[in-house]
Amino acid sequence: MKSNRGQALVEYVLIIALISVITVSLVNFFGGYLKDSITKSSCSLVDQVYEKGDKPGEGKCVDKY
Repeated sequence: MKSNRGQALVEYVLIIALISVITVSLVNFFGGYLKDSITKSSCSLVDQVYEKGDKPGEGKCVDKY
């Protein structure tokens, strides 16, 4: 009678590790775009205008006038 509990645990850990690596990769790839979308939303909350930067993630809020 062999127990398969250790094998199942290792499989779950590998699946979680793979999902974590994929998630970190996607956040690194789309990070600048995510930052820009959050900045756009916050600009409207503080009554400012969004100014696009040269690269993704470099946008900023500026006064309307």
